Amino acid sequence: MALESRITQEEIKKEPEKPIDREKTCPLLLRVFTTNNGRHHRTDEFARGNVPSSELQIYTWMDATLKELTSLVKEVYPEARKKGTHFSFAIVYPELRTKVYRLKDIGSTISGRKGADDSMTLQSQRFQIGDYLDIAITPPNRAPPLNPRMRPF
Repeated sequence: MALESRITQEEIKKEPEKPIDREKTCPLLLRVFTTNNGRHHRTDEFARGNVPSSELQIYTWMDATLKELTSLVKEVYPEARKKGTHFSFAIVYPELRTKVYRLKDIGSTISGRKGADDSMTLQSQRFQIGDYLDIAITPPNRAPPLNPRMRPF
């Protein structure tokens, strides 16, 4: 018998986050994988101990916001600093029962603009130490791709 969670995104956002004292708490190693074509990596690229080659390693805390992570990525990739560059964030995590990786979209930011997801934290999206973060970067002159779950017709 399978149990299904009935927790909505609004309920997750309402849960109070425990404040993290960055002076006393050791940071975690966040393995970030980026693409500059506007699409996330395929989940099979993470299979059998493999990972994509575009890895960034960031030491941060669970209360890191998407805007904070965006600024760290922009330090490494100068071409992503252009105003209007779109960053789409997803958590890549292992599904323990089937031993495959899953991708969960968690939000997006736009360079040079304020957005609703800017203050979203890793902790609020149920990120767990050991998960990966996948960031699809779309240059400002190209529209973000359609959500693969949406039909273009």
